[in-house]
Amino acid sequence: MSKSEKFKRLEKMGYRFVGKHAHTAVKTCLWTKKSILDEGTCYKQKFYGIKSHRCLQMSPSIFFCQQRCLFCWRDLKHTRTEWDGDYDEPADIIDECINAQRSLLCGFFGNEKANKKKLLEAQEPNNAAISLAGEPLLYPMINEMIKEFHKRKFTTFLVTNGINYKALENLSEEPTQLYISLDAPSEEIHKKICRPQTENAWEHLNRSLELLPSFNCRRVLRITAVHGKNMTNPRDYASLIKKAQPDFVEVKAYMYLGYSRQRLEIENMPLFSEVYEFADKIAELTGMDIINKSKESRVVLLGQS
Repeated sequence: MSKSEKFKRLEKMGYRFVGKHAHTAVKTCLWTKKSILDEGTCYKQKFYGIKSHRCLQMSPSIFFCQQRCLFCWRDLKHTRTEWDGDYDEPADIIDECINAQRSLLCGFFGNEKANKKKLLEAQEPNNAAISLAGEPLLYPMINEMIKEFHKRKFTTFLVTNGINYKALENLSEEPTQLYISLDAPSEEIHKKICRPQTENAWEHLNRSLELLPSFNCRRVLRITAVHGKNMTNPRDYASLIKKAQPDFVEVKAYMYLGYSRQRLEIENMPLFSEVYEFADKIAELTGMDIINKSKESRVVLLGQS
């Protein structure tokens, strides 16, 4: 597939690429659209208080990641493990992402079901979900990007796979909320489900977990629960969680979407009841409690009650 074909395919899926070097993309979240239509909100609004209709879902590193996770909904054929080429400045990226989001939402102005107040507020997003695709910590100016978002009064939710622990260690501008993906209880399962493309990935992830207590921002571990693949060994998960000392743990069901359907079966998508039962086992072993849940998103939140 040529570069232009690759971009066209992703644009048909709702991505909008921005910047001179086109390594950044924005995609309007389903829950942003639902919120504008008063049809519900994202679990992040319920759990953490952000406004779904004002959330900007983006990533500065669409084609860069050290893993090829079975459950990832992206086409992973063109993913590169290290940054390659030039890159755009954070301020330019953010300007263009906001404009792209506005363009993606413009059709709602002709929709009589749209909540006009929310639609107008959505033109000025105030939360950046830096998690759309790829590994954000591979973007060479991620620190400056977070700082630029904060300068504009955004809150920032940064999601990392934890492999690039050195970039995490060197963050001088902490995000509002830092997620580390914890998708396996052991190195063996991590290799099978996350399929790291770099050496010592499990060791590096554990280094990131050890770093997490040093952060002052809100700290979250996210477990993407895949039935028949990683919903096992809750005691080993508990040991890793205790090491990281997060404020919260999200146990969220894998969803049978996109290109993941070429790697997994619909049976790998757990029911909410299965996610809840697994989360409850982890909670008991960590001394945490189930403090919130969203059946629609099949996610359970652990924390201290």
